[in-house]
Amino acid sequence: MPNISKRTAQLPASPIRKLTPLAQAAEAAGKVIYHLNIGQPDIPTPRSFMDGVKTADITVLSYSPSRGMPATLNALHDYYAEHKIEVSTDEMCVTIGGSEAFTFAMKAATDPGDDILAPEPFYPNYRGYAYLTNIRINPITTYAEDGFHLPSLAVMEEKITPRTRAILFSNPGNPTGVVYTHDELERIAELAIKHDLFVISDEVYREFVYAGKAVSVFDFPELRDHAILVDSISKRISACGARIGVIASHNSAVMGAVNRMAQARLSPPTFGQLGLTAFLNDPHHHDAIATMIAKFHARRDTLYAALQTIPGIVCQQPAGAFYVIAKLPIDDCERFARFLLTDFDHHGETVMVAPGTGFYATPGKGKDEVRIAYVLEEEKLVRAVELLRAGIAAYQRTMAPSPA
Repeated sequence: MPNISKRTAQLPASPIRKLTPLAQAAEAAGKVIYHLNIGQPDIPTPRSFMDGVKTADITVLSYSPSRGMPATLNALHDYYAEHKIEVSTDEMCVTIGGSEAFTFAMKAATDPGDDILAPEPFYPNYRGYAYLTNIRINPITTYAEDGFHLPSLAVMEEKITPRTRAILFSNPGNPTGVVYTHDELERIAELAIKHDLFVISDEVYREFVYAGKAVSVFDFPELRDHAILVDSISKRISACGARIGVIASHNSAVMGAVNRMAQARLSPPTFGQLGLTAFLNDPHHHDAIATMIAKFHARRDTLYAALQTIPGIVCQQPAGAFYVIAKLPIDDCERFARFLLTDFDHHGETVMVAPGTGFYATPGKGKDEVRIAYVLEEEKLVRAVELLRAGIAAYQRTMAPSPA
């Protein structure tokens, strides 16, 4: 029997989804699970988006243009302009979700054997995309005690190798909830210019900032030829299944490469573009996003207050996105996450979290951490933390040495 490729054999499983079979078995056995493991908003997709799909006057569901429909690109141009981000329609490409935008960015910026710097913990699919592109994620470790903010310029510069081609980060951050300051991004800009690197900025959670606003990579004129912006509508419009993302750059060579890759994969989803165009052309679309952000702001506050009741927890209040990485009094986060699904319940209920190790590239990091997505209603978040606290106590009892 022929062997599969090494790059797919070594492809890491998603820490967010790998325990799903255990959750399904627990639910089949009658347990109620509070899912804090995945960033799937529970807020209804805006009606204007759904109407854009339902009322589309389509006789033949044909290919859309490889870069996206002109109406969608125009609507995106206006959206970015509202956020003071100057980018022309020629400098954008609609992608099949943010995932394709990341793979396009990595392939445009690197050759096989190159590496990309990324602050860890990071969105785990970065590493998956890197494996499939035959490049390496070179991690810059950040810490819960510092709120996962970036280290000094000198510390980051030490990580650069002769094969480093880019710096990749999310701002606001998944999985940490960190929001980088202008000064932090200036450090990245200085590093990129000094070493002639691309800067790949994941801005999927742009609106999810609970004080002030996020800084875009396009806010730095000196990065004009270095910056690659990656975006997605999944979170801000609660439309994860639409699979619509965006990649943008002022660098014409980058966009030329992106356009050729887009032609090779033919076209992005038509219905997702129709929904997005209708939503962005709705004069009330700002209100829909603002209402969603307000709900997540309240959830953030509720979750953080509840987490402080757990003895020994280390976490700072996240400033953005809808995640928190929490350091817990446990020895092995994956074993603990499995325990919650297979061996623990309280009155028939348990909680599902994402093990922290999967968000790191450095071996051994994150063993006592979990990622929590606050995508549930507030009363459910409070109950989920009660279960988490009880689960930690039960887990600690199982780990305690037996009496002699």
